[in-house]
Amino acid sequence: MGNLLKVLTCTDLEQEPNFFLDFENAQPTEAERETWEEVDVVLQDARAILDELQAYKGAGQEIREAIQNPNDEALQDQAWAAVVPLVGKLKKFYEFSQRLEAALHSLLRALTNETYSDSMQHLEREQALAKQFAEILHFTLRFDELKMINPAIQNDFSYYRRTLNRMRINNVPAEGENEVNNELANRISLFYADATPMLKALSDGTTKFVSENKNLPIENTTDVLSTMASVCKVMLETPEYRSRFSSEATVSFCLRVMVGVIILYDYVHPVGAFAKSSKIDMKGCIKVLRDQPPNSVEGLLNKILTFVGFFGLLFSVWLVSLISL
Repeated sequence: MGNLLKVLTCTDLEQEPNFFLDFENAQPTEAERETWEEVDVVLQDARAILDELQAYKGAGQEIREAIQNPNDEALQDQAWAAVVPLVGKLKKFYEFSQRLEAALHSLLRALTNETYSDSMQHLEREQALAKQFAEILHFTLRFDELKMINPAIQNDFSYYRRTLNRMRINNVPAEGENEVNNELANRISLFYADATPMLKALSDGTTKFVSENKNLPIENTTDVLSTMASVCKVMLETPEYRSRFSSEATVSFCLRVMVGVIILYDYVHPVGAFAKSSKIDMKGCIKVLRDQPPNSVEGLLNKILTFVGFFGLLFSVWLVSLISL
């Protein structure tokens, strides 16, 4: 609890970055282009992934009818035929999380190398890569929001696994097993079992990047995260910068990115975002969120409270007291 109170009253954070990160129009320099093009391929597919997830309807009716009529082979076949292509989509989403992790690693390698002396220079001078990093975070939070409001995803996959196991026991050929075998099904099931699977994958991917690059000080990675959070906060609370956004959608984008990097920082940093040594102005970030229309940020506040573990409960008490002021 001491760490939390120190963070909430701390005013001696290092000087915050004071530059505009152009999330709307940043274009790659020649030095950035190779990494930018590699990541851009993934981000182009990210838009289609969100469209497919948003349109995902599930096979609820077919599954219910099959369960209610277990001896009707025609209904069993209809349910299986409805579920198999949907499982193919769920597999595609899962495999995309692995591609997203690889893209994240490419960006972190570029943004933490020794080309520039610190993370502030990296983000200011490599704005196209910083923008892509932000787009990955924005996609991640949006994916998880859509997943959380669609229970059909886990219901469909659970039915698929149960039916696949029953077919295997009865020595019945399973057409869908070529699409997702039992081993892969176990991994996919663990992925969707998490409330926010894409954010969990991104957090694990960031930790993996740190562990695989032991010659790179962990501060190089955490400083990129804390600096990105600070840049977003400063742009949102500074009228001169905020007025340069061409639409309110960019405000929402900036808020999501700020929340995403806070969560990643708390996950990766050895002592978390609430320690006295944290380079993120948590009080300032929450104030920025609190100053937005309530309906637009409630989900983002919940994400912070969900991911900060034990301190989330204490932090929520403080947050309520702030809102009541």
